[in-house]
Amino acid sequence: MNGKRNGTRHTTPGSVIVVGSGPTGLLLAGDLAAAGIPVTLVEKRPHRISNLSRAFVLHARTLEQLDARALADDLEAVGRPLDRLRLFGGLTVDLDTLPSRFRHLLVLPQYEVEKVLERRAVAAGVKFRYETETTGVRQDPVENGTGRGAQDAVAVEVRGPGGETETLRAAYVVGADGMRSTVRKAIGLPFPGRSVIRSVVLADVRLAEEPETLLTADAVGDAFAFLAPFGDGYYRVIGWHRGRNVPDDEPLDLDEVKEITRLALGRDFGMHDARWMSRFHSDERQAPAYRVGRVLLAGDAAHVHSPAGGQGMNTGLQDAANLSWKLAAVLHGHAGPELLDTYQTERHPVGRSVLRSSGGIVRLAMAKRPWTLALRAAVTTLLDHVGPARRRVIGRITGVGFRYAAPRGSHRLTGTRVPDVALAGGGRLYEALRGGRFVLITPDAEAYGAAAGREDRLAVARWAGGRRTTVLVRPDGYVAWAADDADATRTGAALAAHVG
Repeated sequence: MNGKRNGTRHTTPGSVIVVGSGPTGLLLAGDLAAAGIPVTLVEKRPHRISNLSRAFVLHARTLEQLDARALADDLEAVGRPLDRLRLFGGLTVDLDTLPSRFRHLLVLPQYEVEKVLERRAVAAGVKFRYETETTGVRQDPVENGTGRGAQDAVAVEVRGPGGETETLRAAYVVGADGMRSTVRKAIGLPFPGRSVIRSVVLADVRLAEEPETLLTADAVGDAFAFLAPFGDGYYRVIGWHRGRNVPDDEPLDLDEVKEITRLALGRDFGMHDARWMSRFHSDERQAPAYRVGRVLLAGDAAHVHSPAGGQGMNTGLQDAANLSWKLAAVLHGHAGPELLDTYQTERHPVGRSVLRSSGGIVRLAMAKRPWTLALRAAVTTLLDHVGPARRRVIGRITGVGFRYAAPRGSHRLTGTRVPDVALAGGGRLYEALRGGRFVLITPDAEAYGAAAGREDRLAVARWAGGRRTTVLVRPDGYVAWAADDADATRTGAALAAHVG
């Protein structure tokens, strides 16, 4: 093969290959490595953090997940908080009443998130393979070396920076390789949906006039524009004009970006010195399954949608938080492979909801016909005056309002997100979750013995107040089990079922 070698790496028992080093792949790989799982992260790009960010917002639920990894404070120090979010038609929603430690959204470019996640992944022992392209994925039985037959594994075909080919093997593979996911295509999953906005313009520019607000967005007539700061003197401009439906490769100049911005925002803020410009189109798509055997999908490989509401990166990071502890539990033998089925049942409905909400924001923002303008006015009035409706919308956008389906007969709290409650002794729940552990919160001091033999994956704490409900919180901050009148037998059974 012209001097280029072929090679095969044998399966490392209990290992995982993550394809794609965006925020989703980095969080997932870091979680698994921190849990003692051998992880290889395969990325076709060179090793550098790009400044061409598409995402600029971290929402409250994502910040909670990062807090459970001792990362939120570092990002809060870099980003800028914003306690209100503008949606459409002049509608703004206040975030200062969120039931969260993070009563705001955090404005910072995606590459700042990637820097923090990469440092953590490196420290945890993730093996990075940059400039390595995934060319195929297949699920094979391989000899397990014990003389007792075969075990399932996944073979990943890759091509290195010199053109050499190699086969990597692992127990599981996660495709976090974006909208054009090679992993998704290799396992034969379709990606149904459609392009909803074509010829969106992007530009990174300097501004002669600083905007009055941290995030600036509006839609007027046929034009929409959005401005967000990088923090280095440059701003990202995203714009769209209904009448300019041209191919993504059509040349773009700064005058066009200025014109769209003036139409939508009333002025172009004296933008100049563009360091990068491009066009793209926004799709709404979702894979029908997030798991096929030992191959799973996360982030944009599983779902893509419009940037409205800033939910893309956040949804992917929350996918990773849901999946990582489940993979670790299965690979350590604390749970059966069927636990991975809950990744599909829990995260697929969330992905579908995000597609609908982000698409709805875009459609209402760009309303033009009389009936759509009337609908936007009605929705604005509803959200302005009806508290439950407003809280539901805010909960979906920020992620704090989602709950997972619970088995029939479960306690009312099962499947709900737990906020950062205070614990006896001055601690917080999300501090106790660090290390990827379950947390049993109990009113009974005698329950501390429940952690015996499970200290690596279970912490026991008491409520700071007089609450009597016993709650078992999963590593991702959702309730696995709860009881109002738990005794040692019921608690022990719950721990055996969920913690292993």
